[in-house]
Amino acid sequence: MQKPVHHIFICTSSRPTGQQKGFCHNKEGVDVMMRFMEEIEDRELGNEVFITNTGCFGICEKGPIVVVYPDNIWYGSVTPDDVGEILDEHIEGGTVVDRLVI
Repeated sequence: MQKPVHHIFICTSSRPTGQQKGFCHNKEGVDVMMRFMEEIEDRELGNEVFITNTGCFGICEKGPIVVVYPDNIWYGSVTPDDVGEILDEHIEGGTVVDRLVI
């Protein structure tokens, strides 16, 4: 198995039962995850960037939350429109998107 350069965790308010409900789910967390998946495929970054949906990070008022490892950068209030900027600037460019950092 190839290890990714980056692993991106996205809160979709997924529950252990598989049910999705909660703040990030209601605030487009699933749409954010889908946009990441589409963009990563379009950019052919599938071997370098892994995506995982998560349950609650405990800071719902700042959701949807996106966490980028190994950089340990936490982004908040991420919308589907922010995904391209995160990939352009952070993942491909190496520069943190300061306006989204929490």
